[in-house]
Amino acid sequence: MQTKTVRVGGLSIGGDSPITIQSMWKKPLTGLDQQLVAEVNGLAAIGCDILRFAVPDMASAAVLGELATRVSIPLVADIHFDHKLALRCMDFPVAKIRINPGNIGAKWKVEELVRKALDKNVPIRVGVNHGSLPRHLARENDPAAAMVKAAEEEIETLESLGFGNIVISLKSSDTQSTVDANRLFARSFNYPLHIGVTEAGPLIPGIVRSTLAFSSLLAEGIGNTLRVSLSDTPDAELISAREILSALGLRKKGIRLVSCPRCGRSGFDVHGFLSKTMGRLMTLDKNLTVAVMGCVVNGPGEARHADIGITGAGNKVMIFKRGELARTIAEEEAIEVFFAELAAM
Repeated sequence: MQTKTVRVGGLSIGGDSPITIQSMWKKPLTGLDQQLVAEVNGLAAIGCDILRFAVPDMASAAVLGELATRVSIPLVADIHFDHKLALRCMDFPVAKIRINPGNIGAKWKVEELVRKALDKNVPIRVGVNHGSLPRHLARENDPAAAMVKAAEEEIETLESLGFGNIVISLKSSDTQSTVDANRLFARSFNYPLHIGVTEAGPLIPGIVRSTLAFSSLLAEGIGNTLRVSLSDTPDAELISAREILSALGLRKKGIRLVSCPRCGRSGFDVHGFLSKTMGRLMTLDKNLTVAVMGCVVNGPGEARHADIGITGAGNKVMIFKRGELARTIAEEEAIEVFFAELAAM
């Protein structure tokens, strides 16, 4: 579904723009050092387009602001209760402000926030969560309708102040409520939607719930940017999001990894190889299918169908490139030779 386009740093959300992937920093912002910069750049390297940070106090706002001057990925300030934190963040090149409906306080505080956002050309994400709805909507029987009503009320306030640089999210920990809310919103508004199942759970349950929501919404053209919210690392969130978009045919960029689950026939340590190489593979800006297979039953065949594949037989490791055996090597050479062959493609 066609929506307005909103600029977030150097990226566009909505309109004809590609779907962007987001994550959230999982630790307090206690200070700025080279390790923090390196970790943020590392998340960008594995597919993070936009990164959000909780800003609970002025010290965090200052750290986030300085960090925004040191990295190229757009950074978002997550603000609750104190509008002065948002004002401080906009003294720096922070790319977006996220607020919850109703918890910024009196209208004059919202007006101050909007005036500065207009002056700095900073978009605002209205983040509606079912678990933190405004009090007058919290007891509504229909959670989807209540979330949309909360978003609508905030949009009316922002638009009354001449502000339309808005992204909306409507999230619940319940998959169906999330889907229903986003469908309902998309019927009446053309603001870009940030989609996700909030507090989706640990790695496996969270991926399952998020995949169900995303596959339903994205198939209908609903959703312009997304986050897989996991009780796990940002890396896991980002790789999960990449794989979901890839499986839905909505993301062509990046490595597509095929690997066997391993069994008693394994002649090649698939799990060990992946544990050592997964992070490196995910940083590669190549549109290739990579197969990592364990035995001689399916291994050579699957490896041949990939752009590049690796498998084992006996005490040897075989590397295939586009259907042809490229190298037969000793197992201890596997990683070095495999990446050399991959780099040459």
